[in-house]
Amino acid sequence: VAGFEVIGAVHHDIVASHDIVVDGTDNFETRYIVNDACVLNKKLNVYGSIFRFDGQATVFGAQEGPCYRCLYPEPPPPGMVPSCAEGGVLGILPGVVGTIQATEAIKLIIGGGNPLIGRLLIYDALAMTFRTLKVRKDPDCPICSAHPKITSLLPSSEYRHLCGVTEEEVGVDPSQIEQISAKNSAPLLANGSAKFLDVRSPEEWQITHLPGAIHIPLDDLLERVNELDSAQDYVVYCHHGTRSAKAIGGLQRLGFKKLKNMAGGIESWSTNVDETVPRY
Repeated sequence: VAGFEVIGAVHHDIVASHDIVVDGTDNFETRYIVNDACVLNKKLNVYGSIFRFDGQATVFGAQEGPCYRCLYPEPPPPGMVPSCAEGGVLGILPGVVGTIQATEAIKLIIGGGNPLIGRLLIYDALAMTFRTLKVRKDPDCPICSAHPKITSLLPSSEYRHLCGVTEEEVGVDPSQIEQISAKNSAPLLANGSAKFLDVRSPEEWQITHLPGAIHIPLDDLLERVNELDSAQDYVVYCHHGTRSAKAIGGLQRLGFKKLKNMAGGIESWSTNVDETVPRY
Protein backbone atom coordinates (compact mmCIF):
# COMPACT_ATOMS: atom_id res chain seq x y z
CA VAL A 1 0.00 0.00 0.00
CA ALA A 2 1.30 3.45 -0.90
CA GLY A 3 -0.35 6.84 -0.49
CA PHE A 4 0.52 10.07 -2.24
CA GLU A 5 -0.77 13.62 -1.90
CA VAL A 6 0.58 14.44 -5.38
CA ILE A 7 1.38 12.13 -8.25
CA GLY A 8 3.20 12.89 -11.46
CA ALA A 9 4.64 11.13 -14.46
CA VAL A 10 7.68 10.22 -12.36
CA HIS A 11 5.47 7.85 -10.35
CA HIS A 12 5.03 5.50 -13.32
CA ASP A 13 7.05 2.79 -11.56
CA ILE A 14 4.97 3.13 -8.40
CA VAL A 15 1.77 2.43 -10.32
CA ALA A 16 3.47 -0.52 -12.00
CA SER A 17 4.35 -2.08 -8.64
CA HIS A 18 0.77 -2.07 -7.31
CA ASP A 19 -2.33 -3.97 -8.35
CA ILE A 20 -5.01 -1.34 -7.72
CA VAL A 21 -4.93 2.46 -7.76
CA VAL A 22 -7.60 4.43 -5.90
CA ASP A 23 -7.80 7.89 -7.48
CA GLY A 24 -9.29 10.65 -5.35
CA THR A 25 -7.42 13.54 -6.94
CA ASP A 26 -8.82 17.00 -7.61
CA ASN A 27 -7.31 18.08 -10.92
CA PHE A 28 -7.46 16.94 -14.52
CA GLU A 29 -3.70 16.74 -15.04
CA THR A 30 -3.27 14.12 -12.32
CA ARG A 31 -6.33 12.17 -13.43
CA TYR A 32 -4.95 11.79 -16.94
CA ILE A 33 -1.54 10.78 -15.60
CA VAL A 34 -3.09 8.18 -13.28
CA ASN A 35 -5.31 6.85 -16.04
CA ASP A 36 -2.49 6.54 -18.55
CA ALA A 37 -0.16 4.89 -16.06
CA CYS A 38 -2.87 2.39 -15.10
CA VAL A 39 -3.76 1.51 -18.70
CA LEU A 40 -0.14 1.14 -19.78
CA ASN A 41 0.61 -1.07 -16.78
CA LYS A 42 -2.70 -2.96 -16.97
CA LYS A 43 -3.72 -1.85 -13.48
CA LEU A 44 -7.21 -1.22 -12.17
CA ASN A 45 -8.14 2.38 -11.39
CA VAL A 46 -10.89 2.92 -8.81
CA TYR A 47 -11.96 6.44 -9.72
CA GLY A 48 -13.91 8.90 -7.62
CA SER A 49 -14.67 12.59 -8.00
CA ILE A 50 -16.74 15.14 -6.10
CA PHE A 51 -17.98 18.64 -6.83
CA ARG A 52 -20.32 20.80 -4.78
CA PHE A 53 -23.24 18.42 -4.08
CA ASP A 54 -22.46 15.58 -6.50
CA GLY A 55 -20.13 12.61 -6.61
CA GLN A 56 -19.09 10.00 -9.16
CA ALA A 57 -17.37 6.64 -8.95
CA THR A 58 -16.38 3.90 -11.37
CA VAL A 59 -13.62 1.40 -12.11
CA PHE A 60 -11.34 2.05 -15.07
CA GLY A 61 -8.58 -0.03 -16.58
CA ALA A 62 -10.19 -3.44 -16.90
CA GLN A 63 -9.59 -5.08 -20.26
CA GLU A 64 -13.28 -5.25 -21.06
CA GLY A 65 -14.12 -1.79 -19.75
CA PRO A 66 -13.41 1.84 -20.64
CA CYS A 67 -10.71 4.09 -19.28
CA TYR A 68 -10.85 7.72 -18.12
CA ARG A 69 -10.04 8.95 -21.63
CA CYS A 70 -13.03 7.03 -23.01
CA LEU A 71 -15.29 9.01 -20.67
CA TYR A 72 -13.41 12.31 -20.95
CA PRO A 73 -11.43 12.37 -24.24
CA GLU A 74 -10.13 15.84 -23.39
CA PRO A 75 -10.42 18.15 -20.39
CA PRO A 76 -12.80 21.12 -20.36
CA PRO A 77 -11.38 24.51 -21.37
CA PRO A 78 -9.07 26.02 -18.73
CA GLY A 79 -10.98 27.90 -16.04
CA MET A 80 -14.33 26.40 -17.10
CA VAL A 81 -14.57 23.92 -14.22
CA PRO A 82 -13.24 25.03 -10.83
CA SER A 83 -11.55 22.58 -8.50
CA CYS A 84 -13.18 21.49 -5.26
CA ALA A 85 -11.18 24.16 -3.46
CA GLU A 86 -12.49 26.83 -5.82
CA GLY A 87 -16.07 25.61 -6.28
CA GLY A 88 -16.69 24.18 -2.84
CA VAL A 89 -17.90 20.75 -1.87
CA LEU A 90 -20.41 19.41 0.65
CA GLY A 91 -18.40 18.11 3.58
CA ILE A 92 -19.89 14.61 3.61
CA LEU A 93 -19.14 13.90 -0.06
CA PRO A 94 -15.52 12.76 0.39
CA GLY A 95 -16.74 10.24 2.96
CA VAL A 96 -19.57 8.94 0.78
CA VAL A 97 -17.54 8.62 -2.42
CA GLY A 98 -14.43 7.44 -0.58
CA THR A 99 -16.43 4.66 1.06
CA ILE A 100 -17.78 3.62 -2.34
CA GLN A 101 -14.23 3.53 -3.71
CA ALA A 102 -13.06 1.46 -0.75
CA THR A 103 -15.93 -0.97 -1.34
CA GLU A 104 -14.99 -1.30 -5.01
CA ALA A 105 -11.35 -1.91 -4.12
CA ILE A 106 -12.31 -4.66 -1.68
CA LYS A 107 -14.54 -6.31 -4.30
CA LEU A 108 -11.66 -6.28 -6.77
CA ILE A 109 -9.28 -7.77 -4.20
CA ILE A 110 -11.58 -10.63 -3.20
CA GLY A 111 -12.96 -11.13 -6.70
CA GLY A 112 -16.55 -10.88 -5.53
CA GLY A 113 -19.64 -8.91 -6.43
CA ASN A 114 -20.18 -6.80 -9.51
CA PRO A 115 -17.58 -4.02 -9.72
CA LEU A 116 -18.41 -0.71 -11.37
CA ILE A 117 -16.62 -1.64 -14.60
CA GLY A 118 -18.38 0.01 -17.53
CA ARG A 119 -20.79 1.75 -15.16
CA LEU A 120 -20.55 5.28 -13.79
CA LEU A 121 -22.24 5.69 -10.41
CA ILE A 122 -23.59 9.21 -9.86
CA TYR A 123 -24.60 10.44 -6.41
CA ASP A 124 -26.78 13.54 -6.03
CA ALA A 125 -26.70 14.62 -2.38
CA LEU A 126 -29.42 17.27 -2.80
CA ALA A 127 -31.89 14.79 -4.29
CA MET A 128 -30.40 11.92 -2.24
CA THR A 129 -30.36 9.66 -5.28
CA PHE A 130 -27.96 7.18 -6.83
CA ARG A 131 -28.06 6.28 -10.50
CA THR A 132 -25.74 4.46 -12.87
CA LEU A 133 -24.88 5.17 -16.48
CA LYS A 134 -23.35 2.66 -18.87
CA VAL A 135 -19.97 3.78 -20.16
CA ARG A 136 -18.64 2.00 -23.22
CA LYS A 137 -15.08 1.52 -24.34
CA ASP A 138 -14.19 4.06 -27.03
CA PRO A 139 -12.93 2.17 -30.12
CA ASP A 140 -10.90 5.26 -31.02
CA CYS A 141 -9.48 5.88 -27.54
CA PRO A 142 -5.88 7.11 -27.91
CA ILE A 143 -4.60 4.79 -25.18
CA CYS A 144 -6.87 1.77 -24.56
CA SER A 145 -8.14 1.01 -28.08
CA ALA A 146 -6.85 -1.79 -30.27
CA HIS A 147 -4.52 0.64 -32.03
CA PRO A 148 -3.45 3.18 -29.39
CA LYS A 149 -1.62 6.39 -30.24
CA ILE A 150 -0.24 6.71 -26.71
CA THR A 151 2.11 3.83 -25.96
CA SER A 152 4.12 5.34 -23.13
CA LEU A 153 3.53 7.89 -20.41
CA LEU A 154 3.79 11.42 -21.79
CA PRO A 155 6.26 13.97 -20.40
CA SER A 156 4.85 15.94 -17.48
CA SER A 157 4.99 19.11 -19.57
CA GLU A 158 2.53 17.62 -22.07
CA TYR A 159 0.01 16.83 -19.33
CA ARG A 160 0.36 20.37 -18.02
CA HIS A 161 -0.11 21.72 -21.53
CA LEU A 162 -3.18 19.51 -21.97
CA CYS A 163 -4.84 20.56 -18.72
CA GLY A 164 -2.98 23.60 -17.43
CA VAL A 165 -4.38 27.04 -16.80
CA THR A 166 -2.10 29.82 -17.98
CA GLU A 167 -2.14 33.47 -17.00
CA GLU A 168 -3.12 34.45 -20.53
CA GLU A 169 -6.04 32.02 -20.61
CA VAL A 170 -7.69 33.34 -17.46
CA GLY A 171 -6.52 36.93 -17.86
CA VAL A 172 -5.05 37.27 -14.38
CA ASP A 173 -1.66 38.81 -13.66
CA PRO A 174 -1.01 37.97 -9.98
CA SER A 175 1.42 40.87 -9.62
CA GLN A 176 -1.40 43.30 -10.47
CA ILE A 177 -3.77 41.99 -7.79
CA GLU A 178 -3.61 43.51 -4.32
CA GLN A 179 -4.11 40.92 -1.60
CA ILE A 180 -5.62 41.55 1.81
CA SER A 181 -5.98 39.07 4.65
CA ALA A 182 -9.35 38.22 6.13
CA LYS A 183 -8.22 39.69 9.45
CA ASN A 184 -7.28 43.00 7.84
CA SER A 185 -10.52 42.97 5.85
CA ALA A 186 -12.67 42.83 8.97
CA PRO A 187 -12.32 46.55 9.91
CA LEU A 188 -13.24 47.54 6.34
CA LEU A 189 -16.46 45.56 6.62
CA ALA A 190 -17.21 46.96 10.08
CA ASN A 191 -16.73 50.63 9.18
CA GLY A 192 -18.13 50.38 5.66
CA SER A 193 -15.04 51.87 4.02
CA ALA A 194 -15.14 49.17 1.34
CA LYS A 195 -17.88 47.14 -0.30
CA PHE A 196 -17.53 43.37 -0.20
CA LEU A 197 -18.18 41.50 -3.45
CA ASP A 198 -18.96 37.78 -3.21
CA VAL A 199 -18.39 35.94 -6.52
CA ARG A 200 -19.28 32.43 -5.33
CA SER A 201 -22.15 30.37 -6.71
CA PRO A 202 -25.76 30.86 -5.55
CA GLU A 203 -25.56 27.52 -3.70
CA GLU A 204 -22.51 28.66 -1.76
CA TRP A 205 -24.14 32.02 -0.99
CA GLN A 206 -27.04 30.15 0.60
CA ILE A 207 -24.64 28.23 2.84
CA THR A 208 -23.08 31.39 4.24
CA HIS A 209 -22.01 34.91 3.30
CA LEU A 210 -20.69 38.06 4.91
CA PRO A 211 -23.30 40.59 6.06
CA GLY A 212 -23.85 43.41 3.61
CA ALA A 213 -21.90 41.73 0.83
CA ILE A 214 -22.91 42.15 -2.81
CA HIS A 215 -23.46 38.81 -4.51
CA ILE A 216 -22.63 38.46 -8.19
CA PRO A 217 -21.48 34.96 -9.23
CA LEU A 218 -18.30 34.94 -11.29
CA ASP A 219 -20.15 33.56 -14.33
CA ASP A 220 -22.56 36.54 -14.24
CA LEU A 221 -20.03 39.25 -13.45
CA LEU A 222 -19.55 40.75 -16.91
CA GLU A 223 -23.30 40.85 -17.56
CA ARG A 224 -23.98 42.59 -14.24
CA VAL A 225 -20.95 44.85 -14.02
CA ASN A 226 -23.25 47.89 -14.29
CA GLU A 227 -24.37 47.10 -10.72
CA LEU A 228 -20.88 48.06 -9.51
CA ASP A 229 -19.27 51.50 -9.15
CA SER A 230 -15.74 51.74 -10.55
CA ALA A 231 -14.99 54.59 -8.11
CA GLN A 232 -15.85 52.41 -5.09
CA ASP A 233 -13.37 50.36 -3.04
CA TYR A 234 -14.13 46.64 -3.17
CA VAL A 235 -12.87 43.61 -1.30
CA VAL A 236 -13.61 40.63 -3.53
CA TYR A 237 -13.90 37.16 -2.04
CA CYS A 238 -14.87 33.60 -2.92
CA HIS A 239 -14.27 30.30 -1.12
CA HIS A 240 -10.47 30.24 -1.15
CA GLY A 241 -9.39 33.26 -3.21
CA THR A 242 -9.00 31.81 -6.70
CA ARG A 243 -12.27 32.83 -8.35
CA SER A 244 -12.08 36.25 -6.73
CA ALA A 245 -8.66 36.76 -8.35
CA LYS A 246 -10.18 35.88 -11.73
CA ALA A 247 -13.02 38.33 -11.05
CA ILE A 248 -10.54 41.08 -10.24
CA GLY A 249 -8.66 40.37 -13.46
CA GLY A 250 -11.86 40.86 -15.45
CA LEU A 251 -12.85 44.01 -13.57
CA GLN A 252 -9.39 45.52 -14.00
CA ARG A 253 -9.73 45.22 -17.76
CA LEU A 254 -12.96 47.19 -17.47
CA GLY A 255 -11.27 50.06 -15.65
CA PHE A 256 -11.84 49.10 -12.00
CA LYS A 257 -8.80 49.97 -9.90
CA LYS A 258 -9.82 49.95 -6.23
CA LEU A 259 -9.92 46.19 -5.81
CA LYS A 260 -8.48 43.91 -3.14
CA ASN A 261 -8.54 40.12 -3.17
CA MET A 262 -9.34 38.49 0.18
CA ALA A 263 -6.58 35.90 0.51
CA GLY A 264 -7.99 32.54 1.53
CA GLY A 265 -11.56 33.65 0.90
CA ILE A 266 -14.44 33.08 3.27
CA GLU A 267 -12.67 29.96 4.52
CA SER A 268 -9.96 32.19 5.98
CA TRP A 269 -12.62 34.51 7.42
CA SER A 270 -14.17 31.58 9.28
CA THR A 271 -10.77 30.46 10.56
CA ASN A 272 -9.28 33.82 11.50
CA VAL A 273 -12.14 36.27 12.06
CA ASP A 274 -15.48 34.66 12.91
CA GLU A 275 -15.65 30.97 13.77
CA THR A 276 -19.46 31.05 13.63
CA VAL A 277 -19.31 31.40 9.84
CA PRO A 278 -19.96 27.87 8.51
CA ARG A 279 -17.12 26.09 6.74
CA TYR A 280 -17.88 23.79 3.83
